[in-house]
Amino acid sequence: MKTRPVDPRRLDVEAFAKEGGRLEGDWPLAELDRLADTAHADAKPAEGDMARWSTEGESRPVRGGPPQPWLHLTARARLSLMCQRCLGPLETDVQAQRSFLFVPGEDAAAQLDADSEDDVLALTRALDLRELVEDELLLAVPLVPRHDVCPEPLPLPSAADDDEEAPEQPHPFAALAALKRGGPPN
Repeated sequence: MKTRPVDPRRLDVEAFAKEGGRLEGDWPLAELDRLADTAHADAKPAEGDMARWSTEGESRPVRGGPPQPWLHLTARARLSLMCQRCLGPLETDVQAQRSFLFVPGEDAAAQLDADSEDDVLALTRALDLRELVEDELLLAVPLVPRHDVCPEPLPLPSAADDDEEAPEQPHPFAALAALKRGGPPN
């Protein structure tokens, strides 16, 4: 029996899980728009930068019910993010490893997801695996990326710089002090 090729952009999760299928591949980071938008402005993804991924389907038997389709996903990418200390580029390895239980219908997925520690998604006949990979990598991006030690720390403003830039400001309460002494304010 000849098996037809599996399209990761239109994955039939239920059939993939029943077969115990396995897929892996690479997608250019430049094609993952939302992930590319996280990159430092001076270091957008180059042509050879890839998001690597693999997935396995599993059909777990359930006593008294139909088997549950599961999808196990691993993804990784190297991103150039903006360091929140020095605002320079920061090369970061981002990795995601998740397992998803698929159930029929959005309502069942929402209810079970609230009650379960497992990640639950609604079963669909055509899952876009590329979107799922991008979502999981986005969730794995550090909230506050920063170097352990910044290569070029930001220069601290000196007292001389402050004097040159701003004219001498009167003390905010100087006018009140003058009124209290009985003299006119400046």
